[in-house]
Amino acid sequence: MKTNPTTPTGLNSARWSRRWLGAVALTGLFLHSAAQAQDWPSRPVVLINPFAAGSSVDVVGRLIAQKIAANTGQGVTVDNKTGASGNIGTDFAARAKPDGYTLLLGSPGTMAINPWLFKKLPYDALKDFTPVSVLVSFPQVVTTSPKQPFKNFPEFVAAVKAQPDKMAYSSSGQGSTSHLVMELIRADAGLKITHVSYRGDSLATQAVMAGDVQVTVGGLPSMSPLMRGGNVRPLAVTSNKRSPQFPDVPSMAEFIPGFDATAWVLLMAPAGTPPAVVNRISAEVAKALTDPQLRQALDAQGVTPVGGSPAESAAFHRKELDKFKRAVELSGATME
Repeated sequence: MKTNPTTPTGLNSARWSRRWLGAVALTGLFLHSAAQAQDWPSRPVVLINPFAAGSSVDVVGRLIAQKIAANTGQGVTVDNKTGASGNIGTDFAARAKPDGYTLLLGSPGTMAINPWLFKKLPYDALKDFTPVSVLVSFPQVVTTSPKQPFKNFPEFVAAVKAQPDKMAYSSSGQGSTSHLVMELIRADAGLKITHVSYRGDSLATQAVMAGDVQVTVGGLPSMSPLMRGGNVRPLAVTSNKRSPQFPDVPSMAEFIPGFDATAWVLLMAPAGTPPAVVNRISAEVAKALTDPQLRQALDAQGVTPVGGSPAESAAFHRKELDKFKRAVELSGATME
């Protein structure tokens, strides 16, 4: 009796059954993920910001959260979980359930600097997260108090060189974006100036306004209201071109050729979040970023909407990791 090779018998039958059951399971998983994506969000969403309220990441995150909430009819809130240079909030997001309802507002500090700065991290910036979309990019800005005698960056450089190690700059923390950007400026401009670390952008800025330090570096979104109000005097933005929102403020590249230290906010999901859900969130971000009112609000903060697919965002993240690895090496900074 001949057996039809296409008919499962004996051992072949068992193998065929396992393959069939596996295919059914995969199909079920796919359909479940698709249903999750279609329903997202069916309940409130939390964006974890590992930095203090009022920071540039916070300002941008809240504006975009409000628009996504309005578009989807579900609450989208920003939860500030600060501490340990952003590591506490970032680790919390990494350990969250990968279902699309707890996301991370990633930035250079946590996603591109800390992996090279800390000898040990509670999270892995690549393995523990899935990039969703690059929300925005924006320059940092070097500011001083209007009470300081120097009125522009060349005058500041001259003042520091006239009094080596007598002046100081504040940052939002050891190894923060503001610290490393100023260290790059210090090295490239040949300045001998002391670093004073504060816990957060607000305290670092208050130190400048009070005259405790001479300059600080902060994100344009958080600094722009103070600049417009005359509370701080901008010396230069850290991008290679001037900001369209502040065309009278020179770029650092005008003084240090080739200098470019642009910051960004990258929305991240915990690793293991179904791709269909990630794509759904990315689509909602793209929809939000095309809204004229949101774009106007971001523009007023000196922020450029970016967007992009999860794959594009992952490629961007890897490139930024490489760039900030060099920045950390140049600064010589390290933390336990």
